[in-house]
Amino acid sequence: MIETGHRSLRLLFVDGNTREQRANYVRDYGASPAEAYAAEVAAIEPGIVSDICLPADEGANLPDGAGLESYDGIFLTGSALHIYEIEPAVTRQIELMRAIYASGTPCFGSCWGIQIGSVAAGGTVTANPNGREVGFARRIAPTEAGRGHALLAGRPAAFDAPAIHLDTIALPPHGTTILASNSVSQVQAAEIRHNGGVFWGVQYHPEFSLGLVASILGRMVPQLIEEGFRKDEASTRGWLEELRALDADPSRQDLAWAHGLDREVLDAGRRVTELRNFIERRVKPHASERGRA
Repeated sequence: MIETGHRSLRLLFVDGNTREQRANYVRDYGASPAEAYAAEVAAIEPGIVSDICLPADEGANLPDGAGLESYDGIFLTGSALHIYEIEPAVTRQIELMRAIYASGTPCFGSCWGIQIGSVAAGGTVTANPNGREVGFARRIAPTEAGRGHALLAGRPAAFDAPAIHLDTIALPPHGTTILASNSVSQVQAAEIRHNGGVFWGVQYHPEFSLGLVASILGRMVPQLIEEGFRKDEASTRGWLEELRALDADPSRQDLAWAHGLDREVLDAGRRVTELRNFIERRVKPHASERGRA
């Protein structure tokens, strides 16, 4: 572990959601996606100084190249947007990610974040022909490259993780090393090197508690029924209540067994493995190299 002394890490959280989507989060969960993400990182690394930027908003004040270089690390949240639906809320984020690559600042992205990281480097994202991953990505397996990569250090040979997504990386850009896959998505974790920058990302959500998973899925009940994930509204609501109960008490072995979840999801420390690895293996060394430690 590289110590940074008494200096706090300065981190930027890029919220990929529109104003309306953020309002839904605040209403249902009490925090915006970037605020919730920053809270998870602060639990890993107390004392961080965090800024939030909102590139989906027209006229948003976004950092320039020098501003991006001033951060020790950058995190990209998930989003309800689709990157192949070309609109200003999407293109502004792609351009920001290109600037992040050029800045050389360590960057990590979850779900939408890895999709932005891929497209900004020349990759392609589409709706997944295998369908949606709902609640959890199952049996994620590190690739040969992933087994020796710092991003997945501490993860077992197969693990589950919180996940809610329809889209997937169909064609990774040049400079991509796929670090983990499962039967639904070829790219569950990756490193992307582009234009002097290094991006680490995952298609799942290590930053999502079970309570946040239940909150998001609570807005998708008709969709979950229509797509065959649940039989009816009553069974869906019951399923979500069990996730909330397990979030409140992870020792509930009955619920853990019923939902097929183990400590990789239920142990808050293990769930955020990738976030901790990014901070320890990328952010702190980068800060030290620049004389910020």
